[in-house]
Amino acid sequence: MSREQPIYVINTSTVVNFVDSIPDERAKPIYVIDASVIVDYVDIIPDESATQPDEPSIDLSDAHLVIPTTVVEELSKFKAENSEREEAANIALERLRKIFEGKICSMDEAYRLEAPVKVANGNQTISILPVHKNFKESVPFCPSDDDTDGQIMLAALTIVFLEADQEIDGSVKLGMANNLPTNNVVILTNDDGLAIRASGLGLLTSRYSYKVPEPYTGRRDIVVPPELFKEFLSTRRIERNYFEKMMPKERTLVANEFIVMSPEDQNYNVCGFDPDNNPHFKHIGRYDATEDAIVPLQYIERFPLIIRNAGQAIYAEALENPDFSAVICTGPAGSGKTFMAAVYGYKACNRGLFMGIKVIPCENRSKIGALPGDLDEKMDPEVQPIKNALRNYLIMEHDKAQKDSDTLKEDGSQKKSRKRKESFGNGSAEKWLKERVEMIWKDWFSSTPIEHGRGLDFTRVLAIYDEFQDQDSDQADTLIKRIGEGGKMIITGDINQIHTPYLSKSNNGLVYAAEQLYDIEMVASVCFTEDEVVRHPLVKLITQRQKAAMRKAKKNPNRTK
Repeated sequence: MSREQPIYVINTSTVVNFVDSIPDERAKPIYVIDASVIVDYVDIIPDESATQPDEPSIDLSDAHLVIPTTVVEELSKFKAENSEREEAANIALERLRKIFEGKICSMDEAYRLEAPVKVANGNQTISILPVHKNFKESVPFCPSDDDTDGQIMLAALTIVFLEADQEIDGSVKLGMANNLPTNNVVILTNDDGLAIRASGLGLLTSRYSYKVPEPYTGRRDIVVPPELFKEFLSTRRIERNYFEKMMPKERTLVANEFIVMSPEDQNYNVCGFDPDNNPHFKHIGRYDATEDAIVPLQYIERFPLIIRNAGQAIYAEALENPDFSAVICTGPAGSGKTFMAAVYGYKACNRGLFMGIKVIPCENRSKIGALPGDLDEKMDPEVQPIKNALRNYLIMEHDKAQKDSDTLKEDGSQKKSRKRKESFGNGSAEKWLKERVEMIWKDWFSSTPIEHGRGLDFTRVLAIYDEFQDQDSDQADTLIKRIGEGGKMIITGDINQIHTPYLSKSNNGLVYAAEQLYDIEMVASVCFTEDEVVRHPLVKLITQRQKAAMRKAKKNPNRTK
């Protein structure tokens, strides 16, 4: 059998067609794709929106990819899971349907791989292979219908005979493994069990992987040559051309991307820089697309809180920068996303920057109308994270004032300090905090359900969209368009903490907003790392233990069983 072999182009403006002429190119292998590979590297399925794989372990630039129907069935089963495997399965099945929808062939053509689909602008072809049931009678290998790995091996054996122009019926018998008519077929699998079983049948197998591009986070932590580090500290500016010359392997800078720099030799003490005493984080810059240069942080000093790490420095700069109409902040719980947004809003309103703060939390829309009370009472449980942030800020301010008072030594300041300390610690503190929080909320804050957001215009209003990963794309689209003249929106969330059914890491509101607002000069993106979580030491230890367990589980992910 002859067929045209294709170029492996994943990010192509894809229109697929049946192959019209199929020249004989049997020297090139055919790759049978296992579900484990698709789950781990879903971009192996061609799609116009997929990313070109970087450093693939196998060159598929001139290949025919074959997916047995048993793999499609397995991917369909994964859709019932709430896991990363489910996410990959949904993406793969959607792409396969787009490729094959409307492409009709006979059953005999499908069994014999005689109607492959070609990817436009390339030479790659892809086929779906129904396992030839009669082939079970031709080999001393008869897997059961529920043996997924066995069915994949049976599909590979079928292709072996097709490639050798053998008739697949009861008259053709396959003997020992070394009698296979061709070794032109390779099973791509990352499942060790399948690979071991296939070797016993004389079938070739191979692992598959490629370097997955890092998602855009709005920040880049890089090690730079000492001269570049010194240049930024001394001149407070790096021209883009000079940065690209000194860092030729770095990807193109994005508007408002923050650059966290450290020197190659770790000799920070150049130009008087001390990383342990760096309140203004002079080693962090931002790419200003208008100036076409990396510039220093300019607004961090305005922020009302003590900045503890690089992530908070970037977030504070983004919040305080008047040129940013939107700030997207992602990262793990405990990093300060909601806390810093609430404190910034409160202080910004006091400074006259906004007329108020509109909080749009992620609430269950089906239940909000059934709750007792007026709208404010219905929404109160959903805005408790913001109120808790204000409460914690008031405690911090009290403790700071107490500490400052204790350092004074004249005019009865010690007596005043003791009086304040007693009033705050005699059992009335919680009541005072609650009343104070409610007063601040009443003065500046309000909350609105998502379904009430349509048609609103948040002019001169700071909008805080909390837990945005639990919104769907339609909700997200509505909210990011509510900003009005002189307004600003803060979008926060953690992509690893999705609680809404039918949403995943690829189809939630946080991802949608990031895609729509990417590389816009009025938008800043901030991403906290795991090391920047500011929580109680016990919580940190628990989190570290949980992550260690997750890493251990990922090393043996029973992906294809």
